[in-house]
Amino acid sequence: MDKLQWRPGNMLYPVPAVLVSCGGKNGEKNMLTIAWAGTVCSDPAMVSISVRKERYSYDMIRETGEFVINLTTEALAKAADYCGVRSGRDVDKFQQTGLTPEMGTLAYAPVIRESPVSIECVVEQILPLGSHDMFIAKVKTVFVDGKYMDEKGTFHLEKACPIVYSHGQYFGLGDGIGKFGYSVRKKKKKK
Repeated sequence: MDKLQWRPGNMLYPVPAVLVSCGGKNGEKNMLTIAWAGTVCSDPAMVSISVRKERYSYDMIRETGEFVINLTTEALAKAADYCGVRSGRDVDKFQQTGLTPEMGTLAYAPVIRESPVSIECVVEQILPLGSHDMFIAKVKTVFVDGKYMDEKGTFHLEKACPIVYSHGQYFGLGDGIGKFGYSVRKKKKKK
């Protein structure tokens, strides 16, 4: 075999680079960049994020049981990176990035106005896993930016230019290569 063997590690790349927004019971608001986010279940709609206990946002999420996953785009890449390397203990990340917190349906966690998709979540379970605790949450509400909707009511996230994170770098997505099921779809007969 020509493959090199590395030590065990997280090489499941690329992953979405999301901004998770949260709020505290004393009115504080913060956001942090998370690459360990994912879908857990479709019915009921559930997601997970994994957060280190020492992160400023950890206690806010644990105490309020709320967070919002905000998808990032090429236009939000610099803010996403900033929120991953600066602590909300030291700076107001909303002020520093120019992003806008807006309250949706949750009591504490704001959505980020500039994000094309904001997924409001309510924590169901916290799993201590080691370096990170996983917050498993039900999706309460999803907000999408109407400028990416077409006349048929289809949402086109690709037009927002979403980004992913892969092994220390951010990347834009390329052209689509096929729709779900395209490999088995029968070709239409020409008349």
